[in-house]
Amino acid sequence: MAERPDREKRWRGLEERSRPRRSTLVALLLASATLMTLDQQAGESSPIEPVRAAVGAAFGPVETITSAAVRPFTAVPTWFRSKDGLRRDITDLESENAALREQVASSGYDRNRLAEFEGLTRAAADLGRSMVPARVVAHGSAQSFSRTVTIDAGSDAGLRPDMTVVNNDGLVGRVLRVTSRTATVLLLLDAESVVGGRIGESMEVGFLRGRGILGQEGRLDLELLDDAVVPAQGDTVVSWGSDGAGPYVPGVLVGRVTDVFASVREQAQRAVIEPFVDFSALDVVGVIVPGDTASDRALIQADGGIG
Repeated sequence: MAERPDREKRWRGLEERSRPRRSTLVALLLASATLMTLDQQAGESSPIEPVRAAVGAAFGPVETITSAAVRPFTAVPTWFRSKDGLRRDITDLESENAALREQVASSGYDRNRLAEFEGLTRAAADLGRSMVPARVVAHGSAQSFSRTVTIDAGSDAGLRPDMTVVNNDGLVGRVLRVTSRTATVLLLLDAESVVGGRIGESMEVGFLRGRGILGQEGRLDLELLDDAVVPAQGDTVVSWGSDGAGPYVPGVLVGRVTDVFASVREQAQRAVIEPFVDFSALDVVGVIVPGDTASDRALIQADGGIG
């Protein structure tokens, strides 16, 4: 029983040694407060600055490596959140690319059509005549043994048979028949087509006849009234007609002379004419109409304006 006080005393001694002394704690608090005060007042010249720099130099690389290693894991939630957004962006970009590809693919067609329409307004101003613009929507079948095209303007646009049809290059033909919305045009190249022609250089007149051939081999034959006249290669031929009687108005470009030969049977000079119009690529045409024509579409006025 006498041993208990000694044992209790040893245990109390151990507890007292494990507790920090109060004076030590107070000294540490005062030291910390002093260092904080000195660091705040001294700024960059703080006595703690070398210690801070040394710690930064020692632990900086460790922080960099740790951050690089941990970043992929911390970025996983963000990646999942942005995945749907990226998918939407890709879909939008694919749609925009498809629209741009379509725009690029059709730019040549649109540019050519705009050039043809602008050329038609210039032709109207040069001829001093009003026109109904129209588009070629069909070619006559080969079984019909005629060279015709169908345009998307008819009687509602003010058209009627025997009106002159042109494009930005020259004379195309004449209106053969009309419906309310369409019209059939007989091309100059048709074998049954006969057009009065005049050589621009000599003013000699004759008759132009088609051969019924379309494409690069399509030609016209010009037979002059005066068989003593020999046109020169390269001479320009224009239409010879009447403003009122029709079907062709005078002064419209037709083509140029490419060859001349004598017709022994007919005792006349015959000239081969290469037309200015590319009949196999017809698109925008103009039908010459009186200036006061009532039409369901805008007219190209005689001065080239749209009204």
